[in-house]
Amino acid sequence: MAEIVSLRMARKQKARSEKERAAEQNRIRYGTTKAERQASRAKSEREEAAHEGHRRERSRPDGER
Repeated sequence: MAEIVSLRMARKQKARSEKERAAEQNRIRYGTTKAERQASRAKSEREEAAHEGHRRERSRPDGER
C-alpha cells in the first residue's frame, strides 16, 4: 500500500529546500561573514596606522608640509 502524503506539506518542504539552495548559492557568491569583514577592516586600519607612523614628516590638513 502506498504512503499517504499531504500535498500542502510536500509543497512547503519543496519551497524550503529551494530557499535553502538559493541561500547556499548566495553564501558562496557573497562569502564573508560580518565578523570576517570587521576583522579585515581592523587589520587594514592597523596597517595604515603603522605605515603612517613611519613617515618622516607629517602633512598638515591644509595640504602643506
